Amino acid sequence: MKNNYLTRIIVVLILFCCGNSVNAQNPYTVTAIPSQAYSAVQPVAFTIDDTYSAQLPLTFDFNFFGNTYSQVAVSTNGYIDFRDVLANSFSPWSFSTTIPNTSFPVKNSFLGCFHDMNNSDADGTITYGVTGSAPYRKFVVIFNNNSQFSCNLLAKSSIQMILYETLNILDSQIIKKELCPNWNGGNAVIGVINSDGSIAATPPGRNTSAWETEFEAWRFTPLSSINTYYFTKCDGDSDGFETFNLQVAQNDLWSANPNAVSFHSTFDDALSQTNALSINYTNIAVTTETIYANANGAIFTVLLKVVDCANDFDGDTVATTDEDLNADTNLANDDTDTDGIPDFVDNDDDGDLVLTTEEYVFGNRNAQNPNSILDTDNDGIPNYRDNDDDGDGVLTINEDYNANNNPADDDANSNGIPDYLDSAVALGIIDTQLLGNSIVIYPNPTSDILNIENKTNKAISNIAVYAINGILVKEQKQRNAMNAVSVSDLQSGVYFVKIQLSDQVLNYKFIIK
Repeated sequence: MKNNYLTRIIVVLILFCCGNSVNAQNPYTVTAIPSQAYSAVQPVAFTIDDTYSAQLPLTFDFNFFGNTYSQVAVSTNGYIDFRDVLANSFSPWSFSTTIPNTSFPVKNSFLGCFHDMNNSDADGTITYGVTGSAPYRKFVVIFNNNSQFSCNLLAKSSIQMILYETLNILDSQIIKKELCPNWNGGNAVIGVINSDGSIAATPPGRNTSAWETEFEAWRFTPLSSINTYYFTKCDGDSDGFETFNLQVAQNDLWSANPNAVSFHSTFDDALSQTNALSINYTNIAVTTETIYANANGAIFTVLLKVVDCANDFDGDTVATTDEDLNADTNLANDDTDTDGIPDFVDNDDDGDLVLTTEEYVFGNRNAQNPNSILDTDNDGIPNYRDNDDDGDGVLTINEDYNANNNPADDDANSNGIPDYLDSAVALGIIDTQLLGNSIVIYPNPTSDILNIENKTNKAISNIAVYAINGILVKEQKQRNAMNAVSVSDLQSGVYFVKIQLSDQVLNYKFIIK
């Protein structure tokens, strides 16, 4: 499918830039996310132009490009700097090169939106704060209505930068960024850059150049270590200790032979497979403990966390206990949109660019039960976990026809219903209702075979099956009126089947149970 969730993830790997040879893998992916507004009330104590703040405490450890930090400095020019020697000193403002570049004037920084701002007039504010509950708090820095140098009141910027505890994710929320074209070439950049400038990641169109935007947001996610397994469990009695059923981890780490996975207190024990821990293991370190697993000779770090599930860690109004979708007691292995962020800390569970708070709505207009959770297409999957909310075969993220990363403001037929909730609108894909029941897929749900019956006079030339996140998982050429696709090798979940029918493309949703 075009423009699916994964195509919105851009890993910026630039090997040559401005005469500097760079040969390193970028440890961050860049993803478009929904726009939202945070709040923070603690003033950053400066108004002097081109200045770093004093060191501000994060209140938690944060890993940036492989190094751990507990405090940062904020520049009046729209970025967070992790270097601890720059507090209260001069902050660069002039730049013209794209990143990465070892001569770029700012290093080891999160460029929420780096451009020359001047809050000396104190017309705007710069604030910071910490929100949420450990171990999933967020450090927030907010530039509200700050003037841009030279243009002053004629060009304003409101930006927000968010750092995530434990996940080490960074979000840039651009509420408004106007253009001041006659100063420093109007240059601005969003991104992350390492300590010597040799590695950087930026969103598309947001490297150094002159641009303006509003209500735009980007997420920088570190590439998770393939050798770390997270097991997060609710704290039943608020004492910081729980018994972990490590069979859950066994199944996740090696489903083909789970009983062969052993767990150990130290890396050396895991390597030698000695002193194995009980399969029902109670953590001995309060709240957080690291153990190790041996799965067919591969050693995994296993991070055990005990959390208070009375907290709504992602603020999406869905109870944390309800986000253990597979009911295996591990909150960390439930990830509806497979974006690497577990649902209980993800405020867009299905990755469709519509916040869960907007989709987790009681009172389904298509049902008689006013207490039911909104399920627009009545497919049994609530909207907050459904990335095709209206069941028209077009992913919600692909119904963002104006390409502003917000499907909620697209209404092609001007009927007051956003296109992602209106099955009558499926731009670029034929309306399947025009064919009546000429194409039938069954059984649905299925666990073995998906049959596709073609009652039209047109030949099916291709059948493709996509996972809910847009990944192509199966494809086959077809020529007969009766077609069957084996899906027994696929995991349980929601899928889409795309059928090429002469010059037409039809999309259907089905479930593998």
